Amino acid sequence: MEVDKIKESIKKAAQDLFRKYGYHKTSVNEIAKRAKIAKATIYKYFESKELLLQAILMEYIQHSVHEIIHNPSEDLDEEAYLSSIILKTSRLSYTVCNEFIGWEFIRESANSQEFLKSLSDDLEDLLIRSFNETQLFKADDYIARLRFLIKASKSIVFSFAFTSVSDSDVRKNFISFQKEILPYLVKAAVK
Repeated sequence: MEVDKIKESIKKAAQDLFRKYGYHKTSVNEIAKRAKIAKATIYKYFESKELLLQAILMEYIQHSVHEIIHNPSEDLDEEAYLSSIILKTSRLSYTVCNEFIGWEFIRESANSQEFLKSLSDDLEDLLIRSFNETQLFKADDYIARLRFLIKASKSIVFSFAFTSVSDSDVRKNFISFQKEILPYLVKAAVK
């Protein structure tokens, strides 16, 4: 097997297992077995299970951000467009936490919280860079307003994840964010 095929095999196996069982409940042995390689081979390409997760998530996030930025739903005004971007980004964050990492692990592990903060900062930078490339809205302070909106939204969304008692509480909080908080944040950013 060539290097790229081996790395892809590892990432595919890990992604499938993380989505099925969560990051915390998936062992490197299980990933190796699913990828049909030796455990040591995984460490040849990824120094740790966390770095493997990060590689998977960054690919997933990059693809998703490209879709969010370059495929807007329709011709929207500035306020509707910003709401759409933040809502889709919040859903992306939710998917990452729900399908790859697992809420229980997020709430119980200080390491996962630091990892998610780093990942959300990467997501923010990627969104800003991608948005900057499209130049859909030309206002001089547009990027600063978008950054404000992203920072405020991610702080609120992650506070839900870290403080909710159950998965259903997390979902309810996301719905509440969408309906009750996001419209006010967008209005503050647009003005």
